Amino acid sequence: MGQKFIKRLIAVLAVVFAVLLSGSGEAQAHCDTMDGPVVKAAQRALATRNVNLILIWVRQNDDAEIRRRFVQTLAVRKLNREARELADNYFFETVVRLHRAGEGEPYTGLKPAGTDLGPVIPLADKAIESGSVAALLKLFDASAQADIQMRFNDVISRQGFNVRDVEAGREYVKAYITFMHHVEHVYEESEHKAEGQ
Repeated sequence: MGQKFIKRLIAVLAVVFAVLLSGSGEAQAHCDTMDGPVVKAAQRALATRNVNLILIWVRQNDDAEIRRRFVQTLAVRKLNREARELADNYFFETVVRLHRAGEGEPYTGLKPAGTDLGPVIPLADKAIESGSVAALLKLFDASAQADIQMRFNDVISRQGFNVRDVEAGREYVKAYITFMHHVEHVYEESEHKAEGQ
């Protein structure tokens, strides 16, 4: 790529990134955060130069755009630290936006790392990381625990997929998202019931 093209690309990325960051809205999601699973996967993909690590978080019909943005990001991030940061953030914005679209949810911009997501989401993530759901189950009454355990087991059973198998990765992500949405929904319902009493 020529220097002139790269300079223009950086200028365009800067404008697009500024527009994306200026988006407002109250909707908040775990995958919208800089320390959420989608951005973490994008970081690993860039670090290892393995696009499959992020393809699993988007719909198949978004593969071509992700691959194109991935190649562009890898090229631009070689220039200098500033270009790398800008290109990486643009890539993160792109993958999170496409991921959210795949869920049928609006994209309202990336939230900072450390965004308060309440107690259930961090515990659910820790459960998946550790392979033990015991601490998470303590937040729920007995009537909800069996269903949560079943969904947790489904996530864990799909966790060891081969990174070359994007479809198996997407099945893991689907189970992960289903689990996370379920525990969040059940927890919010129980909180509303407790407030109504």
